[in-house]
Amino acid sequence: MDLARELGLSRSAISSIVTELMDAGLVREAGQRVAGNGASRGGGGPVGRRATLLSLNARAAHLLAVDLGASHARVDLLDLRCTTLATRTAQHDILRGPAATYALLKELAQAVLEEAGVPRERVAAVGAGVPGPVDYATGCVVQPPNMPGWDGENVMAGLERVLDLPTRVDNDANLGALAESRFGVHRGAADLIYVKVATGIGAGVLLGGRLHRGVRGGAGEIGHISINEQGPVGRSGNPGSLESYAAAQVLLETARARRAGGVPSTLPDPLTLADLIAFANTDPLARAVWAEAGHHLGVAISTALNLFNPSAVVIGGRLAQAGEVFLHAVRESALSRTMRINADRARIDLSTLGEGAGVLGAGAMLLDHLFTPAGLRHLYRVAGSGRGPPGLPTAVSSPLFHSLGGTL
Repeated sequence: MDLARELGLSRSAISSIVTELMDAGLVREAGQRVAGNGASRGGGGPVGRRATLLSLNARAAHLLAVDLGASHARVDLLDLRCTTLATRTAQHDILRGPAATYALLKELAQAVLEEAGVPRERVAAVGAGVPGPVDYATGCVVQPPNMPGWDGENVMAGLERVLDLPTRVDNDANLGALAESRFGVHRGAADLIYVKVATGIGAGVLLGGRLHRGVRGGAGEIGHISINEQGPVGRSGNPGSLESYAAAQVLLETARARRAGGVPSTLPDPLTLADLIAFANTDPLARAVWAEAGHHLGVAISTALNLFNPSAVVIGGRLAQAGEVFLHAVRESALSRTMRINADRARIDLSTLGEGAGVLGAGAMLLDHLFTPAGLRHLYRVAGSGRGPPGLPTAVSSPLFHSLGGTL
């Protein structure tokens, strides 16, 4: 784009701001092209002035992205385009509690920084996703059904203490929604719902291009919707909740019980979740379990479709690996229960981001904070290693850097 024309600034102002950003290392030249009426030098037409192409310097600063699950911990070092430069994953039982978890995350963070050769001073911020409800303003976990021992824990403060870096924390499903809207097959969708199906079930809701967190950060807890008032009581204590029918442990227990009851099956014994996923399309017992889980999930998704009328619902998390037998049941159940006006333009798909959705979403969350006046001031200092002018730089207060950031 022509920055002067798009932003309504004079060319001298643009030149001054660009010089400042380049001095700070945030922007760099990416070549030149001939501007004007589109004619090239070889085409025989009039040749316009040469325009300098600019791009964000993605390595000017770095981000630490944390994906904390019920049974794993992952830390990635990202650049400013959310490209992974180094990654570490470890098996970890979240029931071990905050202290052990923070210690592990510190080790993983140190490992990725060392691998990439990036000093801590070049890291702008830490973003973390956790598998439970988060008060977004404070960073505190609030009554997490799948995180016993964490209620009231201020994860934001805990990570800032051990990593000594500014930190933002959100629910993992919210970060999944951000990842899908920026990097997934429905990239750019303004109205999108991401449903993470794993140990627990949660949803991230994007409305009008913005993540809808609700008053406190608890929006999207789709796993606690009752799909059968007379059903079993799950971890949430809510009778007949979606999680009591379609969460990972429930599916395993169902498959084991049916096999023990004499249902023919080729599933291995002992049975793991990985086995149940691997046999989803070949074993009749596994197929039935996945079809039923998809049916129950579809019932809850139909409620979300009728409430929010999104263009896309993306299913992620470990259980999404079951593939087409699961997805087909979800689609059939959801769309048959959804009003036509809310169903005829809605796509229900499996995520293509795999296990990277959490860290990508954490990176996207951080970029949303960094590309604000307050965030850019901090980013300017990190990228410039303290060389920038004091106060709010001219470039930060202008629309230019926001424009460059919008091309990520």
